[in-house]
Amino acid sequence: MANQPTLRLNDGRRMPQIGAGIWQVPADRTAQVVTDALAVGYRLIDGAAAYRNEEGLGQALRDSDIPRDEIFVTTKLWNDAQGYDAALAGFDASMDRLGLDYVDLYLIHWPMPSRDLYVETWKALIRLREDGRARSIGVANFHEAHLDRLISETGVTPALNQIELHPSLPQGALRAHDDRLGIVTQSWTPLGRGHAFAAPPVVAIAERLGVTPAQVILRWHIQSGLSVIPKSERPHRLRENFAVLDLVLTEEDMAALNALDSGHRTGPDPDVFAMM
Repeated sequence: MANQPTLRLNDGRRMPQIGAGIWQVPADRTAQVVTDALAVGYRLIDGAAAYRNEEGLGQALRDSDIPRDEIFVTTKLWNDAQGYDAALAGFDASMDRLGLDYVDLYLIHWPMPSRDLYVETWKALIRLREDGRARSIGVANFHEAHLDRLISETGVTPALNQIELHPSLPQGALRAHDDRLGIVTQSWTPLGRGHAFAAPPVVAIAERLGVTPAQVILRWHIQSGLSVIPKSERPHRLRENFAVLDLVLTEEDMAALNALDSGHRTGPDPDVFAMM
């Protein structure tokens, strides 16, 4: 098993740098997928209420021989539960589905600025952290202005910001802002739905190293200091993704991949997204 790197959060806790995401994993497959991921060596599992498979995640954890305190579990509050009281109730519902006493990281899934509830929601997450039910708290899909407002109105900085990030959308300005605030940046859709797989630098690096384009891109995330949570239901793909911990890209490789920025976004714009 590769020596797994960790990242230090601004609350003093550490988390694995690479994890397994379970977005779009069918509910009846989730427990097996999480079990397979843990067998490969993953110790970070990224879930969410909106994925509708928290029960399977919790089942896999209960069935595992791995001690609970060795597995870093993330889940997220969905948009329909924003607001102080609603967020506390939403967290309780997730905990009931997971069957856990605590989660390692709890995130606001989207800011939804049009509803203007994310500051009150954040106050609820602060309480959950104070109560020890969420060991660390953070956000997902927050832009610079959203982060600045949270901090200015509550005095509490998120530990992590999970955003769409891949070579076609490297989010340089937002990453720099996270860094200045001491926030870990975590990449969702880290492969950009394969948008850059056929790019000449990706193909050339993959051929030279004898790996897949996906592995090249995941290694780019790791060497960029990002946390990354690729999703796969297939055991061999889970192993391939985890094996990027043993790869090394040169400075020239990294520069070539950094130059692939096209601004191509595969998901919603956080400034306007408000799905309930």
